[in-house]
Amino acid sequence: MSLSDHPKAYGSAAVIAAFTAGILVTLGFKDLYPDLESRYRRRRSSSDRPGGKGNRRSSFFWGPPVQLEDHEPQPATFGPGQRGAPDGIEACIGDTPLIRIHSLSAATGRTILAKAEFLNGAGNSPKDRVALNMIAEAEAAGLLVPHRGDTIYEGTVGSTGISLATLARARGYRAHICMPDDQSLEKSDLLHHLGATVERVPVAPITSPDHFVNLARRRAAAHARASDDGSRGFFANQFESAANWHAHLGTTGPEIFRQTGGELDAFVAGAGTGGTISGVARYLKLEAKMDSVRIVLADPQGSGLYNKVKHGVMYSSTEREGTRRRQQVDSIVEGIGVNRVTDNFEVGRDLVDDAVKVTDEQACRMARWLVEKDGIFVGSSSSVNCVAAVATAMALPEGSRVVTVLCDSGTRHLSKFWKRIGEMGLGDDEATNLFSELGMPELS
Repeated sequence: MSLSDHPKAYGSAAVIAAFTAGILVTLGFKDLYPDLESRYRRRRSSSDRPGGKGNRRSSFFWGPPVQLEDHEPQPATFGPGQRGAPDGIEACIGDTPLIRIHSLSAATGRTILAKAEFLNGAGNSPKDRVALNMIAEAEAAGLLVPHRGDTIYEGTVGSTGISLATLARARGYRAHICMPDDQSLEKSDLLHHLGATVERVPVAPITSPDHFVNLARRRAAAHARASDDGSRGFFANQFESAANWHAHLGTTGPEIFRQTGGELDAFVAGAGTGGTISGVARYLKLEAKMDSVRIVLADPQGSGLYNKVKHGVMYSSTEREGTRRRQQVDSIVEGIGVNRVTDNFEVGRDLVDDAVKVTDEQACRMARWLVEKDGIFVGSSSSVNCVAAVATAMALPEGSRVVTVLCDSGTRHLSKFWKRIGEMGLGDDEATNLFSELGMPELS
């Protein structure tokens, strides 16, 4: 009987033809993709070895079937240890390392750890976190609209302005920074190069309308009146904006908790706006329920916050708080130390357990020590933090863990702070004893 005489034969022939074609395609597929073949051979040899599990089903030709894997690209996610291209400069903010400072730990017999905030990737300071959060909250409220010509105004001694100027460029805004004229020239030069408008103004008390913060506020209010393009002026207001301490509550505090595994005995930080110490304190004590951790303020000479923490008043008991017209804090230290209680400091003030007063000389000597012993080159506020961390460590049992903050690089402090260090001759002879350098009693 011919095939044409039997209808079922057509179906059988078609099946055989399809089956044969499938075999040829499969073999061709194997030849075209050596990776698939080698993966198959590895799996087969594994299943053929004594004790090999093999596969549950067998293939007619090759035995155990090839298990294909899905290599479809997945969306990139970011964070510690994760791969992918971060989306813009904002993605370089946060998750800074927590490093052990070897020389301070060895000298004190306690572990002193420092959050390397100078490694934030936008403005290279903890103010990156604050600036990003202030901008984000303003955008969410409709106060800032990218590429409309809006300008961010801020009164700052430097670091917040640098972070704002950097992020303003990245997000489609202009920046106008007002700062006292006694701050290092490196900061204002950097601001100019970042495209910000910079006003260096004479030092004035906060009660004066010409204080750099008050001037920035006025400039922002006048922006809309002076502009006919529909753009707005936004006063960032770092000293009083809750976006400041929220940034540290949401990022810095959780990072410290994670990086220490919740094992720390004290957190030490200075206060300029007060956002860092308040935000971290609120996370550790209220969110993480670490009631026993000590929160310690590091305060430079001339600042009134030490007295506020220790004695409840900014100055002496014979003066009415908040009525004195004082000039800028009388210290070479920049970035921390004020003679008023900001809203940001107030939200965490009741959580601050103690304070350490640090002199300019101690700050200078600590900065030189860190360079010589650890290769750490930082500015004045970081040095104050480290002096206070040593003092705090010595008041705790041996083996305790103290965390502090390295705020910014010494490159921003060459013309003022590091110039003073040079004038003191601290680089002439290598320091050998930490406690004699700082004028503190040695270990017993």
